[in-house]
Amino acid sequence: MLNKNRLFAVFSIVLLLASVPVEAVLTDAEAVNISGRQRMLSQRIAKNYLMLGAGVNIEVAQKQLDASIAEFEQQFLDLVDYAPTQGIQDGLGQVEEIWQLYRLQVLAVPAKNDAARVLRQSDELLTLSNDLVSRIETHVGGNSARLINLSGRQRMLSQRIAAHYMALAWGVDSQGIHDDLHQAVDQFDESLKSLQAAPENSTEIQKKLSRVEAQWRFSKAGFSGESEGRYVPTVISVTTESILRKMDELTADYEMLMAAP
Repeated sequence: MLNKNRLFAVFSIVLLLASVPVEAVLTDAEAVNISGRQRMLSQRIAKNYLMLGAGVNIEVAQKQLDASIAEFEQQFLDLVDYAPTQGIQDGLGQVEEIWQLYRLQVLAVPAKNDAARVLRQSDELLTLSNDLVSRIETHVGGNSARLINLSGRQRMLSQRIAAHYMALAWGVDSQGIHDDLHQAVDQFDESLKSLQAAPENSTEIQKKLSRVEAQWRFSKAGFSGESEGRYVPTVISVTTESILRKMDELTADYEMLMAAP
């Protein structure tokens, strides 16, 4: 059942964002960053839907869900204004098609029977958003764009990990959910090592990556009971949120690196 009060709240946020004056179309560096953030939001939305269903940090989850839906909508419009090639325009059209279905589903009252559908739609939106990032990265070119993409992908993985963990904690049991969780954990590990090895990193970026690594080790310790059915969803929601904030800051650092003359 669609929650009309929340639909009104989300549209109010979108209107508020739209009322902020826009000085110019996105730069290439901003477009890589923002399109990468859309990937993250596809998973963050699912995570918060599942947190609501599982009764984890309900007030926080509700605020994050509504804000994330509104942010995805506004950033999509920003990317439409940016789109410099037919390929990028086509990619945005594909994103829009699944987004229209997904946003209606996650505005409904969370139900365990719908959880698998939400995860499936989040995966479809993620795939199309990731394709859009690749199209923009190809258009832009350069290794700095690759680093923005890779760092931005870590933001997405932090939320993807949390979403699948919440599904399992809620009792949405499926081998596919277990497999996707462990795959995302492995991908985060691999990408963190790649970022740490980037020769473009400044001393400050390396320090920030070290802090992410320390937070990541703590998060992984929380996964240890998952195979035995022991879950700590509140801990995981907090640690993955901390990683998201740190990776968001690092992605902005890589964006500045790309924009530098």
